[in-house]
Amino acid sequence: MAYSTRLASSLRSALAALHRAAPRQCRGLSTPQGSEPSFNLGGIFPPLTTPFSATQEVDYAQLEGNLRRYASIPFRGLVVLGSNGEYPYLASRERVEVVSCVRRALPRDRLLLAGSGCESTQATIELTVSMAEAGADVALVVTPCYYRGAMSTAALVHHYTEVGDASPIPVVLYSVPANTGLDLPMEAVITLAQHPNIIGIKDSGGDITRMGLMVHKTRQEDFQVLAGSAGFLLASYAVGASGGVCALANVLGDALCQLEHLCRKGQWQEARDLQHRLIEPNTAVTRRFGIPGLKKAMEWFGYYGGPCRAPLAPLSPAQVEELRSTFSANGWL
Repeated sequence: MAYSTRLASSLRSALAALHRAAPRQCRGLSTPQGSEPSFNLGGIFPPLTTPFSATQEVDYAQLEGNLRRYASIPFRGLVVLGSNGEYPYLASRERVEVVSCVRRALPRDRLLLAGSGCESTQATIELTVSMAEAGADVALVVTPCYYRGAMSTAALVHHYTEVGDASPIPVVLYSVPANTGLDLPMEAVITLAQHPNIIGIKDSGGDITRMGLMVHKTRQEDFQVLAGSAGFLLASYAVGASGGVCALANVLGDALCQLEHLCRKGQWQEARDLQHRLIEPNTAVTRRFGIPGLKKAMEWFGYYGGPCRAPLAPLSPAQVEELRSTFSANGWL
């Protein structure tokens, strides 16, 4: 392997000294009583969209403008190069430049999670190291899926173990079966939770029973579960999730942070009322209209959305009207 375990360990120790886990608002949602995570992921993270110009080049000025607006929202941190960042459509050079741009603009007390998952273990390790060098605090590593039929529990455990061993920054697993057709097996999650450099999972599958079992089965480990969508955020907190990486936070970040606050305080009726108003808008900017819908909605709330990269197509006028009606019917517009 190009990066030795000893080197990775040294880098991890050096970088860990730069980060301080923010205090949790209350105990008991994702860690055993009397235990605190060594690297706190508790809170809301928007998975940033990547702004493109009319010629489909990365628009760094618009990215910086969005970041200035997000600075006033009490996010725990930001995710770059996730599914909503059109990660598969970016060249390697662009991926590193986007992380560098966000790191320069992001206060040090906010975490920067960067997507670094590739199809091969070697490529994932190399990109993870590049993300660390560009300023990422945590690597978000999606499941390799092109040869999904061969992605057994053993194969995935080996892949993530190698990445965890070599990564100079902590690793968060990323299971998004809607995009990959592959759900990271529970057995793999439980095994990988024991790795000292694998600190959590973003689970976008929406199976609350599975998420609750993950929390339960990893309760003795330094491991946190993050909800991958705003549509089941309250339910995720109820079963012990630490936080959420939610596309809708690009649009309604304050509301999602408020929902988290209500859950932490045990104000469940108010949390339920707010969650209900978020379900349909969340579905509209994820499953129904996807990234083009998310970017269009961002424009209504003062952010730069802009075009997607081809072959993702813009919404039709009828789709735009339906999207707007969804936000209006739930009191957001």
